[in-house]
Amino acid sequence: MRGGSCRRRRSSSYGTLGRRRGRDRAPRLLSPRSIARARASGPRRSSPPPGCCMASRFAHLHVHSHYSLMQGADTIEALAQAARGHGMDRFALTDTNALYGFVFYRQICEEQGLRPIAGAEVVSPPAAAPDRTGAVPDRAVLLARGREGYRSLCRVLTARHLDPAFSLDRAVREHPASLALLSGQRRLLSALRDALPVYAELVPGRDDRGLLRWARGEGLACVATNDVHFVHREKHRVHHTLRAIARNTTLDRVPHHDLAEPERTFLSAEEMEARFPHAPEAIENAARLAEECAVDWPMGRTVFPSYPLERGDAFEILRARCEAGILHRYGRDPSPDVRARLERELAVIREKGFADYFLIVEAITSRTPRICGRGSGAASIVAYLLGITHVDPVRHNLFFERFLSPERKDPPDIDVDFAWDERDQIQLDVLEENGAPVRAAMVANHVGFRARAAIHEIAKVYGLPEEEIRNVTKRLTAFWGLEDPVERLDGHPRFRDVDFEPPWPEILAQAVALEGHPRHLSVHSGGIVLVPDSLADHVPVEIAPKGVPIVQWEKDQVEDYGLVKMDLLGNRSLAVIRDGLAAVARNTGREIDERTWNPIDDPETRRLVAAGDTLGCFYVESPSMRQLQRKAGVGDFDHLVIHSSIIRPAANRYIREYVRRLKGGAYDPIHPALQHTLDETYGIMVYQEDVTKVAMEMAGFTLAQAEGLRKALGQKRPVKPLRAYQEEFFSGAGARGVERRVAEEVWDMILSFAVYSFCKPHSASYALVSFRSAWLRAHFPAEFMAAVISNQGGYYSTFAYVSEARRMGLRILPPDANASAREYTGKARELRVGLMQVKGLHEAAVEALIEERRRGGSFRSLADLRARVPLHLSDAELLVKSGACDSIGEGKTRPELLWELYLCSGGSGRPAAGELFEPEPVHAPHAAAYDRATVLRHEVETLGFLLSAHPLEPFQDQLRARGVIRACDLPRHAGRRVRVGGWFVSSKLAQTKDKEPMEFLSFEDTTALYDATIFPDAYRRFCHLLTSTRPFVLEGRVEEDYGVCTLTVEGVERL
Repeated sequence: MRGGSCRRRRSSSYGTLGRRRGRDRAPRLLSPRSIARARASGPRRSSPPPGCCMASRFAHLHVHSHYSLMQGADTIEALAQAARGHGMDRFALTDTNALYGFVFYRQICEEQGLRPIAGAEVVSPPAAAPDRTGAVPDRAVLLARGREGYRSLCRVLTARHLDPAFSLDRAVREHPASLALLSGQRRLLSALRDALPVYAELVPGRDDRGLLRWARGEGLACVATNDVHFVHREKHRVHHTLRAIARNTTLDRVPHHDLAEPERTFLSAEEMEARFPHAPEAIENAARLAEECAVDWPMGRTVFPSYPLERGDAFEILRARCEAGILHRYGRDPSPDVRARLERELAVIREKGFADYFLIVEAITSRTPRICGRGSGAASIVAYLLGITHVDPVRHNLFFERFLSPERKDPPDIDVDFAWDERDQIQLDVLEENGAPVRAAMVANHVGFRARAAIHEIAKVYGLPEEEIRNVTKRLTAFWGLEDPVERLDGHPRFRDVDFEPPWPEILAQAVALEGHPRHLSVHSGGIVLVPDSLADHVPVEIAPKGVPIVQWEKDQVEDYGLVKMDLLGNRSLAVIRDGLAAVARNTGREIDERTWNPIDDPETRRLVAAGDTLGCFYVESPSMRQLQRKAGVGDFDHLVIHSSIIRPAANRYIREYVRRLKGGAYDPIHPALQHTLDETYGIMVYQEDVTKVAMEMAGFTLAQAEGLRKALGQKRPVKPLRAYQEEFFSGAGARGVERRVAEEVWDMILSFAVYSFCKPHSASYALVSFRSAWLRAHFPAEFMAAVISNQGGYYSTFAYVSEARRMGLRILPPDANASAREYTGKARELRVGLMQVKGLHEAAVEALIEERRRGGSFRSLADLRARVPLHLSDAELLVKSGACDSIGEGKTRPELLWELYLCSGGSGRPAAGELFEPEPVHAPHAAAYDRATVLRHEVETLGFLLSAHPLEPFQDQLRARGVIRACDLPRHAGRRVRVGGWFVSSKLAQTKDKEPMEFLSFEDTTALYDATIFPDAYRRFCHLLTSTRPFVLEGRVEEDYGVCTLTVEGVERL
């Protein structure tokens, strides 16, 4: 019965390597004599694709890349180059329990002229064989023989990750179609020989002769592999290090059985033949099986999700909803431009078959008014009419072709932001409603080693103490990579007092080898994939530690394969706006409809934006953005959109020229063809669409060519190299009479968009959120700042926001057991610290206190609080020390209140509350109030910053002695050398064009926030001082540019 069931599920033929058993082909043994005859008559091989190496007489069918997480030591690129170097035309990528790098593997093989083979080594969890005492996990290599085999492979891998009772035997029997199995486990080979083609896997040095004898006796075919884990033996050290990190142990404690042997390298065909003189058929079988398994099916066809319809056509439903949206957005008499734009977009959507996609996104976004549809999708009037986006693409001249066009092959991509604390539930709802994990799952993130983590983990497995490791890693920033690490670190001013003696050079060399290697999977912040059939027909699915299903690919592979991704992302500023508007409604009774609210024409908001008073406002609060706003002096929406896009690292040299032109400075277009194209941005390329438009106008690119160029600028692995586009650009520009000098100037501008840049619809969507934030700051500053701090995650620290609130004229009130909510609250001109700010106060205590206050009214005293709320002694102590019990202290000092707590608890620390009767009065001894220094120390301990004073206040005498000026007076000293006190606020490490380190910093004193720049010479001398949170005295020259003053630092003193 079992054999008959299997036959119905598998394909009718398994190719040239079998002999008939009933209706199926099973593998047969090839003898040395038959191999000699086959070689004499010539190999039976299909013609390789153009650019391929000639078919080799051997192919590796068991190869691990670094996508065998914490095992494989080499990249797919290195393995492909090794294959080409050995004259091979293919190899199978068989990472452990995964296809994590399969799409990249296919692309790399295409680039290298190789034919890919889809495969994986599937290893059962140890618990999957409870009936066999001491059994090792089942282990086998599965190879896909065609598209159907790939589906079977994905299904088996999905079962491996989703089925807690997974059995490799059972999974293969359930999904045998067009698979081949290699294993060295005799039980598994015997059990599955009737289900699919099986091969005894002969690995040199792993009892290959014994397995060969057994397989010949059983009539099973053999295949030679080397279980490749690295290209060369030197990489065994990397493999060893990875296993030590995975086991959280030192190198000398990694069990021998957990390591691949140093011989598991990418051997040539000749080297493999030399290892198997006793089994030449195993070499030949590897080549023949590889030829049968080479992937030849297409990839990249879009797999569209389907919108559930009871009746009707998706496109007609979409059109009807757009008509309703026109009435809502434009009224009864829309302009001809609106009608024409809608018809043009609908025609493309119909042609491309995207109607279901728009309806699905609309169904998701209709759950809440608090969304920000962004990305290139914000250029679509269809998205605007459906309420997915909120920026009018007609009014703001947004380029639809950046999002969709008849020439564009990849699927649409609309990113939608939700309030950060609502996003997770929305994602879970979408997954559940769309049949996760079968038809819906999150996109994965491949989390790789970065400089700090790589150095830290490797130093640990070398046995170095944590303190020594932290002394190095704490000096690294996100800016660091690991090119030439010993020279970069040993000679860098940040590491001037670090001794890089052995084993540090070896640790850093290992870190170079590991940087970028994938370490584990996590959940993409918002990407969700929906399919109409089953995800496991396309990509394996597993469960992330977070508990949600994820596909095994990150976003690039998802998109390149053809799966449609929707990004449902979290945005803290949407929660800030939500909470700010709710507070306004509570405090004033003014209700604002977020679906229709558009404050871009509000005069007060425009003035605030033009002045750069936007600390706390989404996307426009960074020092560089606020400086640009102050220099430009304009606060309208359209200019804010420009500023949101032009602020990018590679565009710094264009920003000053932009301001000059904005201020009326004369300029000529780079080329007459671009006069209209770049008119709104003063002749400077600002948006991603500008790359597309300029390439078309100046070099005669088609839309498809120009979009290819734009994508190549931002991709790690572009379909066509950037240099090929450069040649086409210069050739096309020359053919149109453009001087070489001008073409080079424009190309340099195009290159400034590499890696980090934005399209106009994205910036316009974000600018609307910025304007809404700025409107709240302008009109309801207390409610706004309370919402900013409560939602955390802004550009600055809580202390910086509290300081800004004080500069805005708000009165800062301490935490209070009767007046504080969990979050910060604002009303009129007062900002109250929330109980969330009290460090170490248990969340359960906060909830219990607020609930009891809501139920029973305000607390009358500390004793009343103790009687009604079950507070642990440590929680009550924190409330007293933070000042939260001052209002219920009945005139007692804080030391007296602490005495009261200690006496009542008897020092037990147990909750002292919930008594049936009012507790007896406690007579604490008289104690004087804390002195000023103790109060400030307690504020830092309990709140994390000084609340009742500025951190520079205790240092005023030292500052006066050094002749500092006030920060608010810096503009009066433009061009002069000054000294100014400073408390660190933020920093951004940068490099000059010569790769020298420098830093942009923000400081504040008691009067103002100011920005400073430390150029390389000063940075080398003083950067080691800037790791402290102590007050500073900065000496330097005040530089003024378009009315904005910054300090160029020439000296640093730490107080």
